[in-house]
Amino acid sequence: MKLDRDYNQEFKDTKDHKYSYDFDFDVMHNYMLKSFKPFFREGNFLELGSFKGDFTKKFLSYFNDITCVEASVEAINLAKDIIGDKVKYVHGMFEDISLPTKYSNIVLTHVLEHISDPVQILKKINDEWLSDNGRFFLVCPNANAPSRQIAVKMGLISHNSAITPAEKEHGHQITYSLDTLERDAKLAGLKVVHRSGIFFKALANFQWDQLINTNIISKEYLDGCYELGQQYPDLCSSIFLMCEKG
Repeated sequence: MKLDRDYNQEFKDTKDHKYSYDFDFDVMHNYMLKSFKPFFREGNFLELGSFKGDFTKKFLSYFNDITCVEASVEAINLAKDIIGDKVKYVHGMFEDISLPTKYSNIVLTHVLEHISDPVQILKKINDEWLSDNGRFFLVCPNANAPSRQIAVKMGLISHNSAITPAEKEHGHQITYSLDTLERDAKLAGLKVVHRSGIFFKALANFQWDQLINTNIISKEYLDGCYELGQQYPDLCSSIFLMCEKG
């Protein structure tokens, strides 16, 4: 059963929580791209849930044929202000849209946790949109990130995978860990080829925003957090699966 949701409203900041932080744009997007690049295939590119285009523009150097799907028309209009006509936009819900072709590269980052029936969408990606030799890049926030575990110990949230009131306002339906994310990918028929984490993270996003523009945090420190995340994926800000067609 579909829920009546306002996707234009969900991406807006609430009084005590941003939808996205400078940490997402200035730090996480760069390290996600670094994690993806070794696995890119030649060919076209599909971004599912492109938001305002901040991440999309980072792919322009790698792909000439980019399609973006977004449920919020307001977000698409903001993306057009950033990117213009360099990409093709499709407005609609994943459950409802039909796409004209299959894709060699599909990216779904920090979106699956917003979807009411994630396995259904993952199955649609596997069955309808991913080419036979394509690669699917799936990233979600991590329930076991140290920042969340610290929040549990502080009594701010009840358990690691809890959905906070602010996350609920932004449309979150689930908080994944590596095991539950891989479970849903396999239930959808996808072949999980690579699993990892992106960026060891002991601070909340708002705390990172206060630090990244100071001399306390250096580029070398950020790189160290990324490298440490490769060693301890279950303690990362985000978890990453690279999948192929099952």
